[in-house]
Amino acid sequence: MTLTDHLFEQFSDLVYRECGINLHSGKKSLLQARLNKRLRATGIKNYDTYYDFLISKEDPREIVSFLDCISTNLTYFFREQQHFDFFNKILSDLIPAGSRHQDKRIRIWSAGCSTGEEPYSIAMCIASHISDLNSCDLKILATDISTRVLAVAKQGIYGDEKLRSLNSHLINKYFKKVNGTSGKYEVNPFLKKIITFSRLNLKEQYPFKGPFDIVFCRNVMIYFDKQTQEHLVNRIASYLAPGGYLFVGHSESLMGLNHELSYVKPAVYRK
Repeated sequence: MTLTDHLFEQFSDLVYRECGINLHSGKKSLLQARLNKRLRATGIKNYDTYYDFLISKEDPREIVSFLDCISTNLTYFFREQQHFDFFNKILSDLIPAGSRHQDKRIRIWSAGCSTGEEPYSIAMCIASHISDLNSCDLKILATDISTRVLAVAKQGIYGDEKLRSLNSHLINKYFKKVNGTSGKYEVNPFLKKIITFSRLNLKEQYPFKGPFDIVFCRNVMIYFDKQTQEHLVNRIASYLAPGGYLFVGHSESLMGLNHELSYVKPAVYRK
């Protein structure tokens, strides 16, 4: 089967309406490959019938599965290390060494968390500053539009190839070998405990109030057009506490967008 230009535009418009991802013409072959997976899974014979099935909302779960297929999920532990170096400096201000933390409230949001490496990296940084994670009111919200990657993140089990970017100290401290497996490691429960994983479409209503001290929304906006980027940045800013930080990907910039945040350093902004 061939995906016609007209039908490609229809699917592209649907994706944009549903989640803000902008599929330009260069993504036609990618979309066709992802559509073929959904045709095999659903038993639907052609693209036209599948499109009609999606917009009919006859089975609302299928639009979720379709968007799962469209989203790209490349990530690894401590991706963009410069961010985590700066994050550790922020933590030193939020959590002064030797201070008591009982009344301390810390909220962090990992938006577009993929398979969980980012929020677990955040949690490891925090654990290096606080020996007892139960000693303060600490929560990390980790969201993604894909239920497929969220299932991996919640499980928190990774092959040894995923841990290659971590030194032996971090592996021994924050992971445990999964018995009966070859090269599988699970994140320790005390890190999992402070993270809540949840599906969230960034274009839809947010089921939380905030405010957040820090938001990581990295390598998400590259899929959006300028209008959607500007709307998202200002929406996230409204959920930041005064003085809170927003991290975006190093390939992203807020240049040319109208927003209330102040530039701190490349890919880091503050309210």
